[in-house]
Parts: sequence; C-alpha cells; structure tokens
Amino acid sequence: MVKILIVEDDLMIADMAEEVLVDAKYEVCGIARTVEEGVALARYHKPDLALIDLRLADGGLGTAVAAQLVPFGELGILYATGNMAQVILTATDGHACLAKPYRSLDLLHGLKLVSEIVTTGRAALPFPHGFHVLPPAASISEGMGT
Repeated sequence: MVKILIVEDDLMIADMAEEVLVDAKYEVCGIARTVEEGVALARYHKPDLALIDLRLADGGLGTAVAAQLVPFGELGILYATGNMAQVILTATDGHACLAKPYRSLDLLHGLKLVSEIVTTGRAALPFPHGFHVLPPAASISEGMGT
C-alpha cells in the first residue's frame, strides 16, 4: 500500500484529502499543519508520496518540508496551492503542483502522475485540471534572463 503524508494547515482540506485517499486505498500516514510536524511525521513514517500545501501554519512554507526530506530518499512531492500565479517552483523543490480548489479525481490523478515521474522521470498526458509538472531549475533561470 502506498503511504502518503498530508501537510496542510486547513484541516477541512486535509480531512477531505485523507478521506479521498483512504477510499482510493492509499495509506495516509499522517496530517501535519507545520513544517516541523511534517518533517517529523515523514522521518518516522517514511512515506512514498507527500501532498504539501505551499503556505503552512505559523508562516511556514511547504518547500521547507521537502528540502529537509530530500536526503531520506526519493519522495514524490505534489504541492497544492490556491495561488498558482505567484508560484515559482522547480524540480529541485518537488515534482508537480496542483491548483486549489481541486477535485478528488484531479488529486488522485495528480498523485499517480507524481508516482510516474518518480519511477520513470516523466508523466504522460493528459494532465488533470490545474496540474503542472515542475520544470528543471535551468528553465526558470533562462526564462528570467539570468
């Protein structure tokens, strides 16, 4: 069974995601609201995937969770955010991003695509609504003229 960690400070969204994932036969190994809780749960449970909100409780950023977990092996990371227009993430931060609000089917499809990226290095179209694969870091810096 695939283990998933949810790092989300909105407990209604976290509970909804957990219900969807459990119904789809995923094992939710925990729900965290802060960077510290997310890192602690991930180190303890060693999940296969993580659904991470970009803005967390206490002003934390989801990217800080991912950055601290990289040394522990290949963790598939799907970010979720309500403000995609202001997101500048690259593949060094994780694998993909899903816009909020998202539908249950889009969440499940997005997680399957992240698993595919972890396994094969690529994701097959079609992508769910609001889903974006994170580009290599070089793509972002080239687009900014640096």
